Amino acid sequence: MKLTIVGCTGSFPGPGSPASCYLLTATDGERTWKVVMDLGSGALGAIQRYTDLEDIDAIFLTHLHPDHCMDLCGLHVAVRWKPGGWDRGRIPVWGPAATADRMATAYGLDLDPGMHEEFDFTNWSERRPVTVGPFTVTPYAVNHPVEEAYALRVDVVEPDKDGNPVARTLTYSGDTDSCPGLEEAAKNADLFLCEAAFEEGRDDGIKDVHLTGKRAGEAAAAANARRLLLTHIPVWTSQTTVMAEARPVFPGDVAVAVAGVHYTI
Repeated sequence: MKLTIVGCTGSFPGPGSPASCYLLTATDGERTWKVVMDLGSGALGAIQRYTDLEDIDAIFLTHLHPDHCMDLCGLHVAVRWKPGGWDRGRIPVWGPAATADRMATAYGLDLDPGMHEEFDFTNWSERRPVTVGPFTVTPYAVNHPVEEAYALRVDVVEPDKDGNPVARTLTYSGDTDSCPGLEEAAKNADLFLCEAAFEEGRDDGIKDVHLTGKRAGEAAAAANARRLLLTHIPVWTSQTTVMAEARPVFPGDVAVAVAGVHYTI
């Protein structure tokens, strides 16, 4: 499984990165599948560096803050108005129950049909897995001040060079503060892609919104994750600080996500 960091800046795009968007690529032995986790503000342009839009097999949204979903509006335009027509049919989109109506409202559309002609919307059911090609994605409710927010556990079984099946797990925190659901989603993950928007000391008075590097590291350690990749770092938060907070509490490898970088899991 390959992870491409399309966008990793928290809350709004920064000078070097769009907001949250991650492209996952894996094979089932017959063809390559591509799925997207979140499509935040500014991400639609950048993702075209790594894939044709028509090659996206599914989109998984963690929650409905604009920095995680708003570029679905631009993708709606690409699907609806491509000269000669869109060849792949409706794009499957999994998200919170309000996703279809929220996107229609954002673009000024009537709720019926809204964007249903471009996207096949399905609501998450907590801890009920969905399968797309080699990807099995399970949502876990997490601690963020919206009606629905999820961490996503992505399990993949791919053939190795000899054709033998190999299982790998990536967990993506979405946006959350510390909570049991986050640790359960990340249990024994090979790579834990975890937000760290806050800094210890600076943001102590704000509860139930975001993690610090320390709290991300504590969650990774409790989950027995192998690698920790910190993400969703706003322009006013120091990457050096959150990484330094995580390292003393997490014994595994710690790094900071960088837009345009690929990771093999």
